[in-house]
Amino acid sequence: MPLSVRRYLVAFSFIAPWAIGFVALILFPFVATGYWSFTRYDMLSPPEWVGGHHYWELAGEILRGEDFGRALWNTAYYALLSVPLSVALGIALAVMLRWEVRGQAVFRTLFFLPSVAPVVASCVLWMWILDPRNGLLNYLLRGMGLAEQQWFASPQEALLNGGMAFGSKDGLVLMSLWGVGNFMVIYLAALGEVPRYLYEAAELDGAGPVRRFWHITLPMLSPVIFFNLVMGLIQSVQAFTQIYIVSEGAGEPAKSTLVLSLYLFLQAFSDLNMGKASAVAWILFLLLLVATAGLFRTSRRWVHYG
Repeated sequence: MPLSVRRYLVAFSFIAPWAIGFVALILFPFVATGYWSFTRYDMLSPPEWVGGHHYWELAGEILRGEDFGRALWNTAYYALLSVPLSVALGIALAVMLRWEVRGQAVFRTLFFLPSVAPVVASCVLWMWILDPRNGLLNYLLRGMGLAEQQWFASPQEALLNGGMAFGSKDGLVLMSLWGVGNFMVIYLAALGEVPRYLYEAAELDGAGPVRRFWHITLPMLSPVIFFNLVMGLIQSVQAFTQIYIVSEGAGEPAKSTLVLSLYLFLQAFSDLNMGKASAVAWILFLLLLVATAGLFRTSRRWVHYG
């Protein structure tokens, strides 16, 4: 066997595990769900071609405000609140943890630990904190003379109630901020790369802390902010485990926590409607594709490299 052929065989043997995994776990499901989305398929009998029936059905649910329409709204609400708040909180924590104080490493560890805590344990903890009757947060609100909130027991939405009445989706947003340590670590690393002479030059020109943060820190962090926006958007739309636990696996109360990932799961494994679930998966993919493309398009105006 020629030496060149043996080298190709050795190279292919090294990449074979990845290639097999890619085809079996990514490429095949991707193509298969595209086909199943045009069929009636319950995983017990062969797929039956129905054309665009599932897509028309989902469009009708949006127009009538039924389950898929609610899931779409709940997902948008959750993503539009959790992602910007996570980015802002991550930057704020990273800036504060750069301060030269005693025990700096301890504070960094404490703020990062929640992001590596088991998801189920975190959900149980937050369900206790946000319990309407005996929860810690409502106890603190009572102590400050503020109105108690129903949290996971109510379908209310703070954005539609003037920020005065918080409900289940707002509780999910609070839970998402619990794991902001991942973003914080990335911002900390990026802050360490900002040249010190930029701050010194700005200080000599009379720029105060706020102006230095606005004109130096944020522009230098913009590539990392862009990365975290994209990753945070994808993670928020795909969030499932914590929502499944908090909502009792059904999007309760009153479908207020029924997001697209949970709706897809229920269609596929509860109703055995894999065709409709595949259509939901493709709609979710296309929505993420459009949103990510929009972020990339706008990044030319506010992301600064080097």
